[in-house]
Amino acid sequence: MDGYLPKNGPEPFHPTRDATSCTEIDCGTPPEVPDGYIVGNYTSRLGSQVHYTCKEGFFSVPEDTISSCTALGTWESPELYCQEIDCGSPPQVRHAVLVGNHSSSLGGMAHYVCQEGFESPGGKITSVCTEKGTWKESTLTCTEIMTEINDVSVFNNTCVRWQINSGRINSKIVYVIHIKGQRLDPMASVHEETVNLTTDSRTPAVCLDLYRGTNYTVSISTAPPRHSVSAVIGFQTAGDDLFEDDGIFNISIFNETCVKLNRHSMKVGSEQMYQFKVLGQRWYLDNFYHVISFNLTTRERTPVVCLDLYPMTDYTVNVTQLGSPGQHSVEVTITTAPAVKQTISNISLFNETCLRWRSVKTADIEEMYLFHIWGQRWYQKEFVQEMIFNITTGSQASEMCLDLHPGTNYKVSLRALSSELPVVISLTTQITEPPLPEVDFITVHGGPIPRLRLKKAREENGPISSYQVLVLPLALQSTFPCDSEGATSFFSNISDAEGYVAAELLAKDVPDDAMEISIGDRLYYGKYYNAPLKTGSDYCIILRITSEWNKMRRCSCAVWAQVKDSSLTLQQMVGVALGSVAVVIVLAFLSFSAV
Repeated sequence: MDGYLPKNGPEPFHPTRDATSCTEIDCGTPPEVPDGYIVGNYTSRLGSQVHYTCKEGFFSVPEDTISSCTALGTWESPELYCQEIDCGSPPQVRHAVLVGNHSSSLGGMAHYVCQEGFESPGGKITSVCTEKGTWKESTLTCTEIMTEINDVSVFNNTCVRWQINSGRINSKIVYVIHIKGQRLDPMASVHEETVNLTTDSRTPAVCLDLYRGTNYTVSISTAPPRHSVSAVIGFQTAGDDLFEDDGIFNISIFNETCVKLNRHSMKVGSEQMYQFKVLGQRWYLDNFYHVISFNLTTRERTPVVCLDLYPMTDYTVNVTQLGSPGQHSVEVTITTAPAVKQTISNISLFNETCLRWRSVKTADIEEMYLFHIWGQRWYQKEFVQEMIFNITTGSQASEMCLDLHPGTNYKVSLRALSSELPVVISLTTQITEPPLPEVDFITVHGGPIPRLRLKKAREENGPISSYQVLVLPLALQSTFPCDSEGATSFFSNISDAEGYVAAELLAKDVPDDAMEISIGDRLYYGKYYNAPLKTGSDYCIILRITSEWNKMRRCSCAVWAQVKDSSLTLQQMVGVALGSVAVVIVLAFLSFSAV
């Protein structure tokens, strides 16, 4: 008949001669598809169908397929070829560059920063690799920064200061200062030169080497790639009659750490002694002081002294002329730039979440380190962990252990505040045991087993891979290790002794609002057969949650039910009742025929 095959022997067959009989067609466990899985439940009888689709992170054309149980007792070969999603190279963003490492697999993110002279007012620019194998580009763009130069003023006769309003300043700005001067005497020569100033201050200032008694026009603008409208100021320097005293002078700064003394003296070549006192402090360190003191004797009109200063430090330079009446003094401030050279070396990872590094600096000088940590999970799109903090240490060999979540990809940026270059490393924390299953424990004594309610677990310590229902002899409950793989299929040789897996559900197929499972409903869940319990035996039902990631497997288990002196399930009882009715009808018919 349709749906049956000879148990053994040929077809057609003779029952006596071939010693065989008809048995219902059972195709057994469906074939597996690499990087694919079966959706929903199924049976292995003739005409049964299984629905395949690719795992997350893989795709196929077509996206899914169906395999049917045939009259030959075999499954059709599923035509599903799952390939890993690869979005390729991230798209280019105008006026921006890619930073850090990026992954082109599903959920991978590419981060961009704007080029010098541009900014992204809307925030960070990122592209994400989607399930279609293409990058989802950011709607944000880099726009040009226009620097506004305002409030230009003159002080100390030859010094100029101004203010800027350019929105966000993320690096130093180079200013071009054009000087053009004409003496009051029309026959005198014209003084014209160009000076550059590099600073990240919002109120820049520069002292110029100007002639006395001269009308000057000073034009200030920014150098490319920044753009600005030039600001112009005109003024006249004081005449020679104000500089008869050799004790009067001013100071200008160039090349960030060099001091030029401009001696306003009519006594050319006169020898003079100057005392320098330099004090440096860092705003972010309470105990940092750098003190320099020395004397300079010179005959030059514009002597130059270049100081050996630490980076990222605020200095006060006081110069006093010794030996003159009143000991005239001039004071100027210098803020040194962060070091261009990297000051962090030999950074390494230990104990999974701890960093160790060395500092290329002077011993016993304290340094502040800024940490910026960004954590994401490919399996939990809404999860984002960002931490920004700093530590201060005087050690050249420093260590720091981070408070990180399990099963997470992290990017850690570490920068010494005296340096402008951060060190960026990536690390991945291992998963830990998933949270214990939330089950409503029941005990059954000699009655049918009610349907068990399966609640979805939270992915706190790593991605949840699957849920398994295990049937064990009650005597093994206290000794069963949760991560044991001894319990396999019901059809294995050891299922009676060590229990078996009655059902396996992928986490993706478990609804958020829970679902119910009936023990012994004779269906296949995944590749496992949900067999009826043997009458009169004692069992315990265990729910096991499995988490797998980065070749790591972690499990947590909870006892779901205890069954003592097991009887038929509700589904089996309905079957027995229908069978009994059929027997009664057959006996009645035979009795009527005999009469």
